[in-house]
Order: sequence, then structure tokens, then C-alpha cells
Amino acid sequence: MPIVYDELLRLDIPEREFAYSDRDTMLYALSVGMGHDPMDADELPFVFEKGLRALPSLATVIAWDDSWTPKTGINYVMVVHGEQRVTVHKPLPPSGRIKAKVRIKDVFDKGAGKGAIMLTENTLSDAASGEKLVTLLSTVFARGDGGFGGPARAPGDGPPAPHVIPDRQPDAGVTAKTQPNQALFYRLCGDRNPLHADPAFAKAAGFPRPILHGLCTYGHAVRAVVKAVCDHDPARIAHIEARFTAPVFPGETIHTEIWRDGNIVSFRARLLERDVVVLDHGKVELRG
Repeated sequence: MPIVYDELLRLDIPEREFAYSDRDTMLYALSVGMGHDPMDADELPFVFEKGLRALPSLATVIAWDDSWTPKTGINYVMVVHGEQRVTVHKPLPPSGRIKAKVRIKDVFDKGAGKGAIMLTENTLSDAASGEKLVTLLSTVFARGDGGFGGPARAPGDGPPAPHVIPDRQPDAGVTAKTQPNQALFYRLCGDRNPLHADPAFAKAAGFPRPILHGLCTYGHAVRAVVKAVCDHDPARIAHIEARFTAPVFPGETIHTEIWRDGNIVSFRARLLERDVVVLDHGKVELRG
């Protein structure tokens, strides 16, 4: 069924409660490249229960729920992740119970044959205290759903403007080789979209083979920032944002370029094999 703009904005997605354990936290860290060197003492606290720490981007998977997506009318075979913003109000504990409330903020019609953009907000709160922990803002590019008759938008009234990368050489860089089965591990964190596992499904979506989850690439970049800028202290991160610009095929090498300007960290990720930028306009805000 096609998108019906007014109905989509009125869609009431019930609040849900989720529990995550130290196992989930460690699996996520392993799935975004942590612990590749088992002798790396700096990364051990992310993959070992003794003194366990949670990466802030763990928030993108611990309340994963796409059961409501068929109600939107969007053709999810043709969907790709556009941008992801993570605002950390309070650092995530390595295990706990949370409540998640999803709402669709808006949908932008780019026109027939040009797709549509949907903004989705997910607020995560501590299930016991009600304290807000993280706000996620996701931009989804629905390649097959343009021309549904959505209202026109004036310039500046659409999705948030992307962060501008500094016009100078990076201050640091972190390289991570993904594994050929990286997507098969990462999908166990929550997102089981067959695009990342089934060759036939990937081909139907226009890809020669399954691609890595965009949020897995995102997690690799967050790992790089935590390593290069935060001295492996994830609690220093208050906000993360980036735009997905190209797919990664499992087995390729992600190099994250990093710029530091006070409490603002800019980053961009590219593939060494193809010299393709896969994450752009990356920004991390550090706590003062």
C-alpha cells in the first residue's frame, strides 16, 4: 500500500520495554570491531564482563523493533538508512531495562521516481526511574516511495542540515578490517533485514551481494573516535551524528578520519579498497 501522509504522522506506535544483558553489550562491541586483537587491554573492557563498558552507539540496537514498519506503507525492500543521530542524556549502563517510544516526526516527498525521506525519533528511558537516557533520530531514504503526494517543504524545513567537515588534513585516523561474515554477526544484535544475509534478497534490492548494516559501519566509526579521542572512555560522548553515503561489503577495510576542535570531533569513513566515502558529515560532541 502507498504512503498516506496524514495517517503516517498519526501512527501510534506503542511504547515497549526491553531488557539487555552484558552478553548483548559484548556481542555488539565485538560486532563493530572491538576485541579484534584479544591482547588489546584498552578494548578488553568492552568485550569482557570484568569492568564492562558500553559504547554509546549500543543505543541503536538494544531497543530494536521494526514490527511496526508494515503499517507505514513504505516498500522496505527499497529502503536504505540515510542518517543517524544519537543524543546521550546519560551514559548507558552495560545492562538494564529500558522503555522505548517511537514516533514518526515527518516524511518528505522528493517526487515520483526520486523517493521519500522519513524521520523517526526513538526515546529510550530507564524502565524503573523513567529517566531519559538516549534520543535516536533516524533518517530513512525510501527509494521506491516518492510521489505519494506529501506536502511541499520550503528550504531549511526538511531534515537537519549535515555537519561540515573541516577543510584540513585529519588529526588522526583509525583503520579497521571488517570480516567477510561481519554482517552475519551484527544482525544478531537486532536488525535481521535479509538485505544483510540473503544474496537473492540483496540482488532484488539492487546490490550484487549482501551489504554491511549502515549502523555497523557507524559503530566502527564510533569505536574509532572512542579510541583516538576519548582514551577509551565512552562516557565522554554526548552526541553522535553521521550520514550514510555508500554501502560497505563485508570484508572491506574502513578507515575513519578524525578532526578535533575543542569538544567537537568531526569524522569521515572511507573504504581503502575502493576509496569510497561510506560515512560523511560525522560529528561527535564531547562532554565538557
